[in-house]
Amino acid sequence: MATIELTGDNFASHVQDDDVLFVDFWASWCGPCQQFAPTYEAASEAHADITFGSINTEEQQELAAAAGIRSIPTLMVFREGILVFSQPGALPPAGLDQVIAGVRGLDMDDVRRQVAEAAAAEGTEPAGQA
Repeated sequence: MATIELTGDNFASHVQDDDVLFVDFWASWCGPCQQFAPTYEAASEAHADITFGSINTEEQQELAAAAGIRSIPTLMVFREGILVFSQPGALPPAGLDQVIAGVRGLDMDDVRRQVAEAAAAEGTEPAGQA
């Protein structure tokens, strides 16, 4: 599966509807972003069961700001609508493979429990639970 373009119009629906969503925040002027792009594209083709999206931070400034992006490239991963990974910097192929394996191996019942506990400690509702 090729990488899809994410925008303010479709981002939330992909977070909610896709079981696993990888998101690459990038810009055309960013050298490390350009170096990471082939690695990310190859992973998208090798893992058809995962949705790989990209957000051009120049074209989607509001979305990048809402996500708290301060450095690019930044990779975020959502699983079952929950942010489970966020890290700035270009990953080598082996590093991206490690993230993919780690996300696949998550015990989502445990993740949901941890999210609920953190929300309770803060006195807020967990995301998607309101």
